[in-house]
Amino acid sequence: MAHFAQLDQSNIVTRVVVIDNADIGESEAAGIALCQQLYGAETQWKQTSYNGNFRKNYAGVGYKYDAKLNAFIPPQPFKSWSLDTKTCQWIAPKAMPSDKRAYTWNESLRRWVAAP
Repeated sequence: MAHFAQLDQSNIVTRVVVIDNADIGESEAAGIALCQQLYGAETQWKQTSYNGNFRKNYAGVGYKYDAKLNAFIPPQPFKSWSLDTKTCQWIAPKAMPSDKRAYTWNESLRRWVAAP
């Protein structure tokens, strides 16, 4: 199965569809053409990899496609987090404690807080 992400004018993913490889072979161009046939000639598509083999991350609704990085980037979880351009994942300004407790990020304190 092949997965394709539809992009809006700002390169934000609006939907992800699954297409049988038998319908497109191994061709991204054929997959895009089929998506445009099904959803409209003016729609914009990029193939995404379910296991992250290419374009860094599997696309999800709300993700952004970055053409320079050729990657799908998840929404920024907090304003203070920065993007690791090698993995295209968001990184907290401080590492999460490594003990066995559960933590959540507190943006106003800009630190990890143990979950109750």
